Amino acid sequence: MPSQGASTSGVNNGTSTRKDSKRPKSSAFTQQELPACKPLLTPKWVITIFMLIGVVFIPIGVAALFASRNVVEIIDEYQTVCVPGRYTTNGEREQFIQDVNQDKHCNRTLTVSKLMKGPVYVYYQLDNFYQNHRRYVKSRSDKQLLDGNATDTSACKPEQYLSGDLAIVPCGLIAWSLFNDTYNISADGQQVTINKKGISWKSDREHKFGNVRPQYFPNNLPRDLNGSLIGGASLDPNTTLNEDEDLIVWMRTAALPTFRKLYGKIEQDLAAGSTLSITINNVYNTYSFGGKKKLVLSTTSWLGGKNDFLGVAYITVGSLCVFLALLFFLVHWRYPRRLGDTKYLSWNQHASAN
Repeated sequence: MPSQGASTSGVNNGTSTRKDSKRPKSSAFTQQELPACKPLLTPKWVITIFMLIGVVFIPIGVAALFASRNVVEIIDEYQTVCVPGRYTTNGEREQFIQDVNQDKHCNRTLTVSKLMKGPVYVYYQLDNFYQNHRRYVKSRSDKQLLDGNATDTSACKPEQYLSGDLAIVPCGLIAWSLFNDTYNISADGQQVTINKKGISWKSDREHKFGNVRPQYFPNNLPRDLNGSLIGGASLDPNTTLNEDEDLIVWMRTAALPTFRKLYGKIEQDLAAGSTLSITINNVYNTYSFGGKKKLVLSTTSWLGGKNDFLGVAYITVGSLCVFLALLFFLVHWRYPRRLGDTKYLSWNQHASAN
């Protein structure tokens, strides 16, 4: 009996010790006893906060909307007009694009409706192109783009090797499908220079792309030698990847199926009423998947490009807050209620009813 009692006592002591060891320190922080702010939302505070939000948001929204409306844009959709009229279906237009013997150059005439102060940004816009597709996004080798010595490029399939054992640099579907339409612009008969330097992110040039030269790139070879259809633009074998800004811009994949990518910058002003003569080399195949192509010329404001959403959103939220503030004020003025009044509580209402 004594031994059994001693054993029981030992177990209890051990259990007590273990519980004590897990107990948090006795401090205001661990015991959640720090002083806290517990604001009391009285009607006056609620009305004031809503009104303050409205007074701040509405002017911001108006300023953002005016900034967006001051941006001058010229948009030209050309995937249909730059194909001869006898090709009426996407299948026929696809055959036209893939025919190497056909001339793909197309002349477009646009008018500048409002003064466009330089720099004027030149974009190409693609619709119904899903760069966010999981297989497409992962079809690249970041290590290869940086140092060119990647041993594992399995993610680049099916654009991994050329003719079985020649490693493609850069590999993957993203690089292979590089946009290759070109634009030549003249304003009132004077050639306009499109600056293609500095159109990519500096962080991409310095940290994601290295001093690597293209090798065995399928688009650089004739169609009968590369073993597959040509996807897009060819790459200059004497230009390293960190210098090819068209490739760097394209490799930063878009999140939505409709997107714009920067093609270049026009450093001069385009006067109002001037006529732009644009020669487009329409060679990028969007007809196989029913896509659209647009050329966009745009200026910018302090807020960026043309986008009314931000201004409309601020004005909408601000107006709603002002409306609620006025509504709460009228209700509080018409039906005032003493703070902490308990007569509207459920049990008090039942008692008065009885």
